[in-house]
Amino acid sequence: MFDQELNAIAGTIAASLAELGIPDVSEIKWQPTPFAGQWGVGTNICFQAAAAEARSGKKVSVPARAQELAALVADKIGAPPGFTRVVADKAYVNLYFDTATFAARVVNEAASGGPDFGRGAPRGERVMVEYAQPNTHHSFHIGHARNAILGEVLARIVEFAGFDTVRASYPGDMGLTVITCVWAYARFYKGQEPQGVHERGRWIAKVYHEAHKLVTAKEGERPEEQAQREAYDAERREWNRRWDAGDPEVRELWRTTRQWSLDELADILRTLDIKIDVFFYESEADEPSKGIVDELLARGIAVDERAEGGPVIVKIDEKLGLKKEKYRTAVILRSDGTTLYLTKDLALAKQKFEQYHVERSIYVVDVRQSLHFQQAFKILELWGFPQAAKCYHLAYGTVSLPEGAMSSRKGNVIFFTDVADEAYRRVQAVIAEKNPGLTPEQRDEVSRQIGLGAIAYTMLSVDNTKDIVFDWDSALSFDGQTAPYIQNAHVRANSILRKAGAVPREASFDYPLTAHEVELIDLLSRFPAVVQQAALEYKPLHMATYVYELARAFHSFYHAAQVLAAESEQIKNARLRLVAATRQTLANGLRLLDIQAPEVM
Repeated sequence: MFDQELNAIAGTIAASLAELGIPDVSEIKWQPTPFAGQWGVGTNICFQAAAAEARSGKKVSVPARAQELAALVADKIGAPPGFTRVVADKAYVNLYFDTATFAARVVNEAASGGPDFGRGAPRGERVMVEYAQPNTHHSFHIGHARNAILGEVLARIVEFAGFDTVRASYPGDMGLTVITCVWAYARFYKGQEPQGVHERGRWIAKVYHEAHKLVTAKEGERPEEQAQREAYDAERREWNRRWDAGDPEVRELWRTTRQWSLDELADILRTLDIKIDVFFYESEADEPSKGIVDELLARGIAVDERAEGGPVIVKIDEKLGLKKEKYRTAVILRSDGTTLYLTKDLALAKQKFEQYHVERSIYVVDVRQSLHFQQAFKILELWGFPQAAKCYHLAYGTVSLPEGAMSSRKGNVIFFTDVADEAYRRVQAVIAEKNPGLTPEQRDEVSRQIGLGAIAYTMLSVDNTKDIVFDWDSALSFDGQTAPYIQNAHVRANSILRKAGAVPREASFDYPLTAHEVELIDLLSRFPAVVQQAALEYKPLHMATYVYELARAFHSFYHAAQVLAAESEQIKNARLRLVAATRQTLANGLRLLDIQAPEVM
């Protein structure tokens, strides 16, 4: 918010160090100092300068020299407009703002910035986030929802931070698992088709579960059972061969049943307010990936062992010159000439880089695929793609209910739509009790907003690598770190502003601020930086934590401070402006988290 002033001061510091013959140092970065009667920022550039002198061969005590440079720089800066003092504190140069000026600038920028408050300047760099990609011939479950929500929120954050952002989905739609379902449908259910998008999606998932049981060996099975299982297994493998050969019958049934899954996915993405820009399909990456194997062989990156009955491999550690095993040896083509997930991911990455001009590629895939992506990124590096250094695997843990873990093969998955419907029903009951004056239409809208928000925040409020046990009472609580608690802060702010009628366009904070006001203003000032941190670290958790802290601070302010009945007109206007700024920042943060901000609840 004070970028222009701080950039000018940074220029003065750099010029002062240059006059002293200090070697070039890195970019000057400012960090907020803890509030102690005044807001301030500080930089440790003088420590970096002293260290640079030491590296250049000059005999200096780095701590002592840093303290000396800080004193010289502080004296050179003086007291720029908007600041009350500049202090050299050991190796740091700290600048302190005029409190009233700082508060007014922060609050007015947040309130008047609207939906763009916190938005970063364009960075001139394109990011592709790949997510929301369940395998077809399954039904969308609560674990898939974590993937979709994490990916969408990260896409929103990096886009808001200033990156040109492309949302991509890469559903797995081929392979023996998929064809097992197609075979079972043709063998036992051909011609049947339940009505309804989700009914078809769930039904085809049920067919898959039944098919898996038919071809899976059971302990103690009788000879006739074994013979039947082996016959079924041979049939489905023949269907897989026919699919690979382009058999029209198999391909047509595959396309029909695949579409059922894709229709269900599209409906759920609409519910989650997710708009994918480009869909890639595993089946479309299969043929190009075989050509990539030839290119890697021609470049000497891959080794062909098919003559000895082996696969085509890349000895990654050896190619990187590593002495200890880290990335291991990766298979990119089986001995029978079929590709693997890794082969197709290489083909997809090439398409991303060359066709979509992607400079950063983020893959939202569960944590079990960590080695897979480490290998993929290193092969891309060996291949010569500079974008490989900016490929990132956003890994996430599993989601379960207290009843236990889920498995598509066992048929005990928890469908997302069931969870969403149950959340809606529970919130309906709470809203009917807490606010019976809402119309049926308002109650319906608010129940959906809160129910979906509760699901989303549960996925975002813990580190993405950790497993989640989804607990209804915790997720839907109106107290503590939950979406309803945060949404309620927005509703309370909205209620104050609605009662006020008009909110002043500007306000003066030239009066003794309360601790609650200080905390709110401090948090508002940090929102743009949190956006950048969450984007650059690919960490939605930073935003989820920030929005909760802002809501918590506002609830405290709401209970402690008079707004409409403040002790003076000046304080009333300032607090109304502060409430408006908080409401806007809560709305912006919730939007980045793919959570709606209700007007009432």
